[in-house]
Amino acid sequence: MIQTDSIQPVSVVGAGLAGCEAAWTLAQAGVPVKLYEMKPHQYTPAHQYQGFAELICSNSLKASRIGSAAGMLKEEMRILGSLTMEAAAQTAVSAGGALAVDREKFSDYITGKITSHPNITVIHERVDTILPGNVIIASGPLTESHLAESIRNLCGAQYLSFFDAAAPIVTFESLDQNKVFFAARYGRGEDDYINCPMNKEEYERFYNALVEAESVELHEFEKQEFKVYEGCMPVEVMAKRGADTLRYGPLKPVGLTDPHTGKRPWAVVQLRSENRDGTLYNLVGFQTNLRFPEQKRVFSLIPGLENAEFVRYGVMHRNTFLNSPKLLTSAFNMKEHPEIYFAGQMTGVEGYIESAASGILAAKNMVRALQGKEPLLLPADCMLGALSRYISDETITDFQPMGSNMGILPPWQERIKDKTLRYEKIAQRGLSSLREYLHQMDEDR
Repeated sequence: MIQTDSIQPVSVVGAGLAGCEAAWTLAQAGVPVKLYEMKPHQYTPAHQYQGFAELICSNSLKASRIGSAAGMLKEEMRILGSLTMEAAAQTAVSAGGALAVDREKFSDYITGKITSHPNITVIHERVDTILPGNVIIASGPLTESHLAESIRNLCGAQYLSFFDAAAPIVTFESLDQNKVFFAARYGRGEDDYINCPMNKEEYERFYNALVEAESVELHEFEKQEFKVYEGCMPVEVMAKRGADTLRYGPLKPVGLTDPHTGKRPWAVVQLRSENRDGTLYNLVGFQTNLRFPEQKRVFSLIPGLENAEFVRYGVMHRNTFLNSPKLLTSAFNMKEHPEIYFAGQMTGVEGYIESAASGILAAKNMVRALQGKEPLLLPADCMLGALSRYISDETITDFQPMGSNMGILPPWQERIKDKTLRYEKIAQRGLSSLREYLHQMDEDR
């Protein structure tokens, strides 16, 4: 516990899930906090409720089962003293196997806990520049333009993105190895790509399903911004330019020979490794705005992906995020400005609980820095440890936001065909590692 009168207050920008968790974690450790929130004076285009930790798209915090990625992460958050999990337990509504909450009661509960904490001072004003001193920026994926520009100036324009244009990601183990093959075009370099070959009939079936699939309706403010963003061509929009457009674009088969037939395919979908362990692969050139069920239906028509496990679907929406591997450590602070921490979706974690969890870890590492202690490097086999390593993995060349999923964890070494049982063992292994690590670091008291 830190003596409150011995240090300067830490500034936390934003009272969303990440900001509230960060403020709460700091305050519980005895650190005085100034929490800046621009509501109710100003709202983003997506926000409308006055309270803190407002849930926008859904009231679900995903699966409760420990043997799921989301359930595992939520249990880790409970171990770490999460305010989000406390609030969810108090405001839960019936949702089958998921943890869902009453949105307003959930927000009100967190708002009450934050505003009544003696170590937290809430300041209702917009922050336009990066505040001096120790600060945690948790301003969210719709960060207001003035602050976004300040962050851009600090980080460098090339390290800040304003749109999430990401292709789907699948697990390697779910691919049909009898249909796909490793190869590089013309045999140049390493065989870094997995290739899914199509004959003419397979391509035409896939193409027709793609151009007829249902897309997500963009918000009005997103429609205006995407008009000037040339790098955001959805694969389904490209396909509608002509039946052969994809075959001369991301699905071009030139320089590739299918070892199963000895011939060049009619079209080829390429998959590129998403992580250093080779457990996850993204569909190259498949940025898409299709609805998630449509992505599953259409992309499963690609040979080799019939039973693919999608750990992240493609997305295209307004989302301010950092190229974190170039800028941040796994402690969520900047490499060149260690007193500045980031938390939430801006760091490249995707989802409610992921954002909240990053706020906890950023704040715990801020506390440890104030105490002169080394930062927490959570075990790679716990979900938050894997996420923190993902956002700081310098080997990633095309960084895109990632949510919790079993694919970013080290695989279970023994072969277990039952996926439910295998995931349960992976989760229990990670939770045990986390508890042991926190005990070693004196963080379980």
